[in-house]
Amino acid sequence: MDGVLVIDKPEGPTSHDIVAQVRRGLRVKRVGHTGTLDPMATGVLPLVIGRATRLTQFLLKDSKTYTATIRLGFSTDTYDALGTAVEPSESPPLDLADKLGGQVIESALNAFRGTFNQRPPPFSAKKIGGIRAYTIARRGQPVATVPVQVTVDQLTLLKRENSRLQVEVTCSSGFYVRSLAHDIGQTLGCGAHLQALRRTRSGEFDLTQAVPLEHALQVGGKANSKTNPPPAIDRILPLSRLLRTLPSAILTSRGRRCASNGQPVNRDDLAHIDQGLGIATSRVRLFDETGQLVAVAETREGALHPRVVLV
Repeated sequence: MDGVLVIDKPEGPTSHDIVAQVRRGLRVKRVGHTGTLDPMATGVLPLVIGRATRLTQFLLKDSKTYTATIRLGFSTDTYDALGTAVEPSESPPLDLADKLGGQVIESALNAFRGTFNQRPPPFSAKKIGGIRAYTIARRGQPVATVPVQVTVDQLTLLKRENSRLQVEVTCSSGFYVRSLAHDIGQTLGCGAHLQALRRTRSGEFDLTQAVPLEHALQVGGKANSKTNPPPAIDRILPLSRLLRTLPSAILTSRGRRCASNGQPVNRDDLAHIDQGLGIATSRVRLFDETGQLVAVAETREGALHPRVVLV
């Protein structure tokens, strides 16, 4: 069982919890995820299964899209609704978003479009002196997280109603939507925190491919019966359908032997080459003539050098 199963994560469990549950439900040992979602967040959580875990290094760096609800009026220590208010307004008006007006809000959002440095939340997994930031924060000690360069490709105001904003954001890996909510509040001068978050896309995976967690954990017939696999198995995306943004090449039989042994592949070892595969291409998917993904290679010194072998 090798490939990616996209889970529509419910609110509550951690990403690690989801991995553990699916590992037990599918009865497979190797399961991982391609980007953490906070417990309060929902939506697209791609799980890599079996040999697909070897592709995690490529999938982690993909951009992501979220729909976020931001509450104006006060910030919290965790930058989300699970935290304690730290900068409450004395009497934040219920129609704060309307009072601020669309022009003021758009001006504030514009500061968070493009590439800039973002400071991670104090309650995060970032390490400071070898210690997780959230460990320091839980001790009640000040947390000095280091700003990280991030990119926001798209930030759209979908709705402003009462004291809430709903935005859609497409951002680079490592971006914290909690920090975005907090920083918008600081820019507007009223405080803010993240009230709800739903990830609608992670790289090449979106909600149209996702299955509810309970569906992934269902086992047909007798529990733990190896002859009755969970129905989610037919929703697993095979290795051949992953990393579709990369160009591909089909190996000859000799090329397959070289690639499967981690040896460089020359042009004579290729039976077919994508038109998009040029000298400047850095990574290439290598398939055999049956359509099986053999390896992901890197172009170097005029040859394709397998970086990850999957057979």
